[in-house]
Formats: sequence, structure tokens, C-alpha cells
Amino acid sequence: MTAITYRRADVDGFNVFYREAGAIDAPKLLLLHGFPSAGHMFRDLIPKLADRFHIVAPDLPGFGQSDLPDRDQFTYTFENIANVIARFTERIGFDRFAVYVFDYGAPTGFRLALAHPERITAIISQNGNAYEEGLSDGWNPIRAYWQDPSPTNRDALRAMLTRETTHWQYTHGVPDASAVSPDGYSLDDYYMSRPGAHEIQLDLFRDYRNNVALYPAFQAYFRTHQPPFLAVWGKNDPFFLPAGAEAFKRDLPQAVVRFFDTGHFALETHADEIATAITEFLE
Repeated sequence: MTAITYRRADVDGFNVFYREAGAIDAPKLLLLHGFPSAGHMFRDLIPKLADRFHIVAPDLPGFGQSDLPDRDQFTYTFENIANVIARFTERIGFDRFAVYVFDYGAPTGFRLALAHPERITAIISQNGNAYEEGLSDGWNPIRAYWQDPSPTNRDALRAMLTRETTHWQYTHGVPDASAVSPDGYSLDDYYMSRPGAHEIQLDLFRDYRNNVALYPAFQAYFRTHQPPFLAVWGKNDPFFLPAGAEAFKRDLPQAVVRFFDTGHFALETHADEIATAITEFLE
């Protein structure tokens, strides 16, 4: 039951790659990755949960092994990414499921919940933000691009797409950087180096402002539907602050919030602890 299979789904002509594990009659769990990664970020977590859950981890459009169409063929916005993933869940028969969201996976998953609240059985957020106080000063260069989408401000963000910055994202805030495998950030750098990938990511940096604009709608969803909610947070994340995790309790008084002494990619160092927290929470 813990073996992982690697599949592709045709979603209205869009090819979505995904990892799958667990018995098909087990409770369903959808894993949504973040920037600049792909479903491989769950490589350590999936085997720890697959004996109890039916797990699917897709690569978001434009990431990993999923289709990477040119920008004139697909407009890279979080709304369009969420629409593809929503259709993907229908295509594979995920009618009711818990969702694990991280980084970019959060605005994707929260959009799914807004559109179809009846499908969401629970939410696990690992450094997946929905509150402005969760955004650190590390967002300032991107905020400048929101306010003035000039070529100068766009080009200033290219430094966030280098191999060195990806490595930094994986190791910043980790007490012992030798605990972080090079496999994750090396594969991310490979995907990021493909032709056209940088321009797509810059488009998504620009569009992220629309996620922030939706924060009040996400929060209203939390208040109205009160989904069971677990936050598992790398407390040393340079982008999404612990205050963002605590803020969920304003709208979800029963939310469980757990902090770990690590950085943005908490699964790289705390997969065991996070798997235990998820199992206890969902069962």
C-alpha cells in the first residue's frame, strides 16, 4: 500500500503529472506543492502516510513534470492554475478530500475550497499563508513589482530564480544545513532552468497580488465553514512568518498550530514529525 506510482492525467488537454499512493478506498489526501518545487517535495512524507490515506500529489501547471506551455498558450495566473487542479481532482475521482497546502499550494488549495467547500474534509497548511501579517519583508521586492510592473522591477526579481537563491530557500533557518538533501533544490534548479521557465515565474510573482486580495475571501470561508485545520510551520521561514500561522486561530478557533525549528521547506528536516502530526490530526 505504501508503494508510489507515477501517472499522468489529461485535464482538458493539459497534461498533469502526479504521484499516487495508498488504497483507493482510504480517506483521500491531496498534496499541493509550492515555489520553486514540484510534487517531489513530498517524497519523504508520502511513504509515511500511504498506509492510512489515498494520497495524490500533482505537479502544478508549469512545474515539475506537468505541461509547461508557452505563455501565449496558457496565461500563468493562480486562478488558472487552480482551475486546472480543480478539474484534475474531478478527473481522478477526488470528490471529497483533505488538502495539504504549502506556499503556492495555499492560494491554489484555498481557491478549491472557496469554489467547492463541500469537497474539503480538512486542511493542513505547511507555511501556506492567508493573512497579511504572515508576509515578511522578504516580499518587499515583489510588492514593488505589484505597485510598478516596470521592466526594472521585473528584472530585479530574477535574482530570486537563481540556483543560489533556491539553495538558500532550502537551508535558511535550518539549524544544521547538512540535514538538507541536495536532491530537492538540485531538481528544482533543473526545472527552473528550462527555456521560458523564468518568465513564467515572474508572471506568477506579479499575479501573487491577487492572492493577497483574496485573503478576506479565504478568511470568510474559514469562518463560515470551519474546516478542521492543522498548521505545521517552519518557524524560521524567511517569507511566511509564524504570525501567519497563529492568525488562522482568529477565524478557526479550533485550529491546531504546531511550530518546528526549521525553515521554509520544513519537510526536508521534519517529515517524521509532520507525518505524525497529520496522522494524529486526521484520525
